[in-house]
Amino acid sequence: MISLRKAVENYLTMRRALGFKLRDMGYNLQHFVSFMEQQGATIITTELALRWAQQPQGVQSAQWAARLSFVRCFARYWSATDPRTEIPPPGLLPYRPKRATPYIYSNDEIQQILKAARELPPSTGLRRWTYYSLFGLMAVTGMRISEIIRLDRADIDLKQGLLTVRLTKFSKSRLIPLHSTTVKKLERYLHRQSQLYPRPSTTRFFLSNQGTPLTDCIVRWTFVKLSRQIGLRKAEDSFGPRLHDLRHRFAVTTLLYWYKTGVDVEQRLPVLSTYLGHAHVTDTYWYLSAIPELLFLTKDRLEKRWEALS
Repeated sequence: MISLRKAVENYLTMRRALGFKLRDMGYNLQHFVSFMEQQGATIITTELALRWAQQPQGVQSAQWAARLSFVRCFARYWSATDPRTEIPPPGLLPYRPKRATPYIYSNDEIQQILKAARELPPSTGLRRWTYYSLFGLMAVTGMRISEIIRLDRADIDLKQGLLTVRLTKFSKSRLIPLHSTTVKKLERYLHRQSQLYPRPSTTRFFLSNQGTPLTDCIVRWTFVKLSRQIGLRKAEDSFGPRLHDLRHRFAVTTLLYWYKTGVDVEQRLPVLSTYLGHAHVTDTYWYLSAIPELLFLTKDRLEKRWEALS
């Protein structure tokens, strides 16, 4: 029988081939194998898994629960080869993560963000147009920041008005149709970009002021800076409206529009789920419970259906 270390390598290789990145799981399972070797143990038991999961002291219970879940997933796989393997029960170290309440930007706040982005220094550089176009594209498509900064020029077909998001979660790709007004804004951005960088050194669509690819942290830092500038956050605030909330706003405003115009939301929800790139439609259903106005509209529609049936 192969060693636990080799079994973990095979397990991670198999799941990564299916599209899972498994960065945290990979690191933690390797650490778990080292712990097992130090204990002189070759069989996974619930007691050993618990001891390892609770090793870091002074951390949030979420970290313990996550570490145990990594072992549980691997143990479930390994038990088919070694039936002596114990699979830690799901009820151990229970933890239910709390999803952040989304901040739904108003139309006026979106305009303030875009105006502030367009005024970023230097006045003669590309930076202000990059962030103006990037934040605007996030607001009208609901794309993730990781998806936007990885866009290549070949991924945006401005003639067809189509944007291709390639190999996101679980190695999925999807097409996003663009409104004609969005196409015009992106055409203007490319024109300005070509004037400053006629031969860019990268294929990325959005460029920094130096003509290099954008990074996740610098985009988020710029957004926080602009948020403080326009009053969405106080200068000392470490929390506040997030860049990711532009995605929440897109999803929520779409659902609100459907409800108010009488669209069959349950029938159309899988379409929105696909558009947003959610792995499961249940991820999209979450928006119905996260926003009070959506809950009210859902309740109102249900009551009307019950009245019609009574």
